[in-house]
Amino acid sequence: MNDQTLLRELDHLMTDLSAEMPEHREFFSSYPNETIDDKYEIFRGYCNIRPPKPVSDDFLMRQDAVLQELLTRRNVVNFSELSPVKSQLYLWQGDITLLATDGIVNAANSDMLGCTQANHDCIDNAIHTRAGIQLRLACHEFMMKLGHKEPMGKARITSGYNLPSQYVLHTVGPYIDSRGVTPIKEDLLRSAYRSCLKVADDHQLDSLAFCCISTGEFHYPNEEAAKVAIETVEEYLRTTGSDLKVVFNVFLDKDREIYEKLLDD
Repeated sequence: MNDQTLLRELDHLMTDLSAEMPEHREFFSSYPNETIDDKYEIFRGYCNIRPPKPVSDDFLMRQDAVLQELLTRRNVVNFSELSPVKSQLYLWQGDITLLATDGIVNAANSDMLGCTQANHDCIDNAIHTRAGIQLRLACHEFMMKLGHKEPMGKARITSGYNLPSQYVLHTVGPYIDSRGVTPIKEDLLRSAYRSCLKVADDHQLDSLAFCCISTGEFHYPNEEAAKVAIETVEEYLRTTGSDLKVVFNVFLDKDREIYEKLLDD
């Protein structure tokens, strides 16, 4: 797909989304709308706020073609390119939506529908946008069956759709308020990691990449969260005999430095 075709297809998608949600046209009219990146951001914003309702096959076909074309223009990193820092453990810094592993972990909220704030800079937003709106629809389907908000410390698995990874594992970590990290919150974070590991093994995944669950928007202190992550993963691999290969994915330099230090001990 050349640039002109990609621009045209993005325009088609934006027109369809705008027709669905005319109340947001004025908001997005303030966005730049010239380049591929400009148009992608408008498309992304509409997808972020779009409720989980049926969509036409034609829209999905166009969306998938656009997302797959954009993926070819990004620097995807295959798991086979990574080197372990310990047996079965890997550390990689970068955008998790560029990592081609069997599965990646999404730090979800209890609604499990992805970030609904237009163009918000969080991992939940990035994963849902790059996967396509099918991911929100799939999450909505199992949430309707569940009938209530997703509890903390559990894990669910969906297809990765247009991501380079085959699956997305969704987990809700604990939110840290003014009381700080309590034993219950620490146990919930451990449970989130264990649940993802078990789901990955149950579905016979060979590799799984964890984001830094509960840090950032959920305010779990970075170093404490990293300790829980490493301890829980190492204990699980040791006690279960699992062959799963685990990537600790970090985005910030400070998290990379924390993990490097802890994994070197």
